[in-house]
Parts: sequence; C-alpha cells; structure tokens
Amino acid sequence: MTSPVAGVVKWFDPAKGFGFVVSDAGGPDILLHVNVLRNFGQSSVADGARVELEVQRTERGVQATHVISLLPPAGDDSVGLSDIAALDPQIVAAAPLEPARVKWFDKGKGFGFANVFGRRDDIFLHMEVLRRSGLSDLAPGEALALRVIQGKRGHMAAEVFAWEAALDPEDA
Repeated sequence: MTSPVAGVVKWFDPAKGFGFVVSDAGGPDILLHVNVLRNFGQSSVADGARVELEVQRTERGVQATHVISLLPPAGDDSVGLSDIAALDPQIVAAAPLEPARVKWFDKGKGFGFANVFGRRDDIFLHMEVLRRSGLSDLAPGEALALRVIQGKRGHMAAEVFAWEAALDPEDA
C-alpha cells in the first residue's frame, strides 16, 4: 500500500542511481531510486528540491514508488548568472519551450550544450540554470524542453525542463 508524502531532497547522486528525501512529517529518510525519477521523466534532481511522492514501507525501509510533483530548490542563495540575473521572469516565462537534446554536459565543469531541433547553433547549458530548474545533471541524448535567450556569448538556456514535464502545461 502506498501513501503520499511531501518533503525535500536531502541528496541525490545520479552516478549511484539513488538518493534520499526527508519527509515534512519526519520519520526515516525515503529512498529515491533513479528509475522512479525516470518514470517521472528526469534522470536527476537537485538537492533541496521539493517533492511529493507516493511511498511504501518495505523490509529495507521507506521507498518512493512514484513522483507526483517536483519543484526546484526554494530561495536563491547563489550568485546568479550575469546573462540571466537581470532578466524579468515574465519575459523568460513568455519565451517558447523548445525541444532539445543534450549534446554533452559535464557537472564538474558546470556546463554543457544542447541542440534544439531546427537550429544550427548549440544552446549553452549552465549548472546554475539546471539547479534553478530542479535538475542536478544531464545525460547525452536526454530529451529536454528549453526556454532560450540570447546571452552575451550566444544562445543559452534560461529554464530547463524534463521533456515529459513540459508536455503537461500545468507542470511547465
């Protein structure tokens, strides 16, 4: 039997394929496996992101079985990117969602690139934009929906969504 739980991602390691969520109601940490995230349309989630999950108790502890919703980490205590820090959030939100695939992303370097269907130039992906979008890492070939702006050095993603989340207008 499953039950809904709201909480915060304590940590998630895409290389290990799992992480843990702390429930708002307290209790033991909740195991979040990458396959549960993939069923939601993502392969990673940022530490501190708010989640609503279906969970079940097992002999090995409490485990997430389904992601209901996911929101980026609250607050913004990091220094914003100069290209997007001064943008009006309504202008970013008004930009169309564009279908894209990850070309490459290096979490250690903090950036990567995506290709948008019908465009010749690459779209710059910065780690801070991923974090603000509730993601922690990307895999080559991963499908995304991007809101793209013209930055000082070319096109860059101002918002990044998992493709499946972008298909539902209430999630995007």
